[in-house]
Amino acid sequence: MKDIEKAKKLLINKATCVLVKGDVEIVSEQTGIKPMMLFINEGKDLNGFSVADKIVGKAVAMLFKKARIKEVYAEVISKSGLQYLQDANITTTYKILTDNIINRSGTGICPMEETVSNIEDCEQGYVALKEKLGLL
Repeated sequence: MKDIEKAKKLLINKATCVLVKGDVEIVSEQTGIKPMMLFINEGKDLNGFSVADKIVGKAVAMLFKKARIKEVYAEVISKSGLQYLQDANITTTYKILTDNIINRSGTGICPMEETVSNIEDCEQGYVALKEKLGLL
């Protein structure tokens, strides 16, 4: 079974982000961009992993590029997230394509998406997101 198929099968119950490469499976139940921010901050080598994620916007797409993820499946993906992944030559499939990722209260755009809306470089995006989360 392909890594992306394994990741999709594990994206159940409370799992929000699943990374698979061969026999290595990483499952997170944390929301938003937290799983990828933690993995990157911990220095995990994610090069070549396949990811299944519940919600993918441009912010997490930038983190996928920074981590050198090879393939992404999203339950929901924003148009800007999809475009970013395609521009990065990351194979991407999805269930639902949406205009924007909305904040948790449903009153506007996700603050992480707003943070990177005018940034194209994944390194600059990563720094901006760390700053937004108070990690700098």
